Amino acid sequence: MIVKRDTIIETMVGGAKRNTQYKWVDARELTRDDISHLEENYNISSELLADIMDVDEQSRIEKEDDYIALIIRVPALAEDCHGINQYTIPLGIVLLKDTIITICQGDSVILEDFAKSRFRQYPISTKEGFVISLIGRATMVYIRLLKYLNRQKDLVEIELHKSISNEELLQLLSIQKSLVYFTTSLTTNEILLEKLQKSTLFNLKGEEEIEFLEDVIIDNKQAIEMVNIYASILTGTMDTFASVISNNVNVIMKRLTIISIALMFPTFITSFYGMNIKLPLQNSVFAWFFMAGLCLFSAMLGVFFLSDKRSKKMVSSNLAKLERKRLREQKKRIKKSRRVRKGEKA
Repeated sequence: MIVKRDTIIETMVGGAKRNTQYKWVDARELTRDDISHLEENYNISSELLADIMDVDEQSRIEKEDDYIALIIRVPALAEDCHGINQYTIPLGIVLLKDTIITICQGDSVILEDFAKSRFRQYPISTKEGFVISLIGRATMVYIRLLKYLNRQKDLVEIELHKSISNEELLQLLSIQKSLVYFTTSLTTNEILLEKLQKSTLFNLKGEEEIEFLEDVIIDNKQAIEMVNIYASILTGTMDTFASVISNNVNVIMKRLTIISIALMFPTFITSFYGMNIKLPLQNSVFAWFFMAGLCLFSAMLGVFFLSDKRSKKMVSSNLAKLERKRLREQKKRIKKSRRVRKGEKA
């Protein structure tokens, strides 16, 4: 879908109206006919269009005969902060003599904001100002989405404290995947921004645009620091919960082993009385009750000797004995040293 937008022909800059010197052609969710239209009417090379359609394409700037082309990485329109599966897509920007063409394979919240004028006072009176305004808006959306993902991570952690299940862990994995996309995109955008400061192909006009570009670079670095911090915290969180899950499995297996060993004693008794020989109490009326009670008692006795509480009590008792022994030895050494001092004084 290709739309020629004239909504930004007049912009408010510094409280006064300033006419822009270009037109904006918004090309999103392209079909084959749209690609052919861009090639025929605007002489855009098929190689450039193929690069923009590549979801793994990195940010860059290049010069062609009739235009200057830039590719930046922007957040996709993934329900705009209503899901944790966030991803990024390449956005192509073609600078012609009096026209700017933005080309995007899918849809992006950045282009939607500019199409509906949902942005603050950006320096969009020139083509270069419009480009850095797009990157600046993308950076602010990155920061907003990062804060949203961090809040979602905190909510998932709360759920994990209550009940550890695969669903919460899969949500953490989705957040980590989104952070990886953001890290790669922000890093490539940072390289492009540094090139725009030095490149002769991209000439900013006026102090306002130069200062805005510097602000965008600062915001982009802040977003990179945020995503690195969030990714490190998330990695530590997932490792911790993986250890917790492994520990819980070990505890469950230990309890099942204790139960299995404890049931071996009643099994031994019942197996012994199942032999075809003369046994005690075999003619007694109360033999069954006696055997049932003996089996129950042996099972409880086995659980008692193998239980964690008894092991902890034994460990605590041994530690207490060692501490009392240490204190007795310390008292003996003190008494001995006192006797030695008294002998030296005498």
